[in-house]
Amino acid sequence: MYDFDLLVLGSGPGGQKAAIAAAKLGKRAAVVEKRHMLGGVCINTGTIPSKTLREAVLYLTGLNQRELYGQSYRVKDEITVADLGMRTQHVIGREIQVIRSQLSRNRVQMFEGTGRFLDSHTVGVSGAEEKKITAERIVIATGTSPARPDSVEFDDRTVIDSDAILHLDRVPETLVVVGAGVIGIEYASMFAALGTKVTVVERRERMLEFCDLEIVEALKYHLRDLAVTFRFGESVAAVERRPRGAITVLESGKKLPADCVMYSAGRQGKTAELCLDAAGLSADGRGRIEVDEHYRTEVPHIYAVGDVIGFPALAATSMEQGRLAAQHACGEPVADMHELQPIGIYTVPEISFVGRTEDDLTRERVPFEVGISRYRELARGQIIGDSYGMLKLLVSPETRKLLGVHVFGTGATELVHIGQTVMGCGGTVDYLVNTVFNYPTLAESYKVAALDAMNKMRAIARLTAEV
Repeated sequence: MYDFDLLVLGSGPGGQKAAIAAAKLGKRAAVVEKRHMLGGVCINTGTIPSKTLREAVLYLTGLNQRELYGQSYRVKDEITVADLGMRTQHVIGREIQVIRSQLSRNRVQMFEGTGRFLDSHTVGVSGAEEKKITAERIVIATGTSPARPDSVEFDDRTVIDSDAILHLDRVPETLVVVGAGVIGIEYASMFAALGTKVTVVERRERMLEFCDLEIVEALKYHLRDLAVTFRFGESVAAVERRPRGAITVLESGKKLPADCVMYSAGRQGKTAELCLDAAGLSADGRGRIEVDEHYRTEVPHIYAVGDVIGFPALAATSMEQGRLAAQHACGEPVADMHELQPIGIYTVPEISFVGRTEDDLTRERVPFEVGISRYRELARGQIIGDSYGMLKLLVSPETRKLLGVHVFGTGATELVHIGQTVMGCGGTVDYLVNTVFNYPTLAESYKVAALDAMNKMRAIARLTAEV
């Protein structure tokens, strides 16, 4: 009756995993994606390019080695956009090959073009030639694009968003970043490491409000050391383009001149071209589609996954959403995604955490003890020259279980998974105290932090017993 059992719109992390999961179950699966966008935003303009750019910045600037070789140490004196882009394009190319191979190996058919609904079971594809494809089940995984306020005149050279920043013709000497969310702070830290004088404008009173305050303060201190200026509680009134740059005018009256202004004003769901009405669907003002716990939309045979459904909008969670949606669509038993999902922020240095923050626990009136380990106290920290990194454990004094793990510094996005696993398996701080970690490693920070928390809990127990 239908051309395919499952048709996926979009080939980003969520779309890939949905199509492959259906194919593994013996279903006829297909993916619709625009020409030259295989892998979606994640591979072409988002996660992979930005993280590769970060690694190139760290290597070429020698930033991480300056603790060892002096503050003047640098691998390359004059770093150009070509230097930064070389590795980025190589990685993108290889990742596209891997995705193409995986889809082909699983017999997932690819259709190049822009998909739009003709009815709830039919998708029209505009490409080299017009096609009509029918499917019993459809998964929307079209992702997002940077939100562009109507009041701002973007020219992709002087006034840009996070997509255009990857295509600058030179490294700016000065940069204004509007918005201190994850993307804004990641790029602010990268360009600060390159030597660009960066000013961050944020209308709220702090950045990364969902992160642990102590960790955010550590990052802020480090960025100020890289000459980043923060303007919190400020909003942008206008951006005036000039022949050799732009002036950012704040509502307070301040004027910030810069070579380039980058807007990081959130993301917009890519649903405008989908003709959702034809399928009986709708999106909110941000282009996001509402789904239930199984990622079904209001039309039961149409699912949506990834950034297009909103928070947490991470590549890692999108992959799992795609797999679970496809399994449910194919009538397979589905387990819920584990509630412990790590957050990784690829600033310079990295931040990562899982579980609750001190503010969360205080608000909920949940007792906790804090255990801290600092990289400078670890042999591995001295070896790699990281004197600022830290790991924080939040422990329940009643059950001794971990309530949260927060890491700042080298390898934070990798280290957090140890704590995530212990928490997910219901482990306690005693496990970390009594286990053996390789020496010298950064993973040892778990044992040091666990001992710190344990000693504090014992001190309280002794005083309590005396009473």
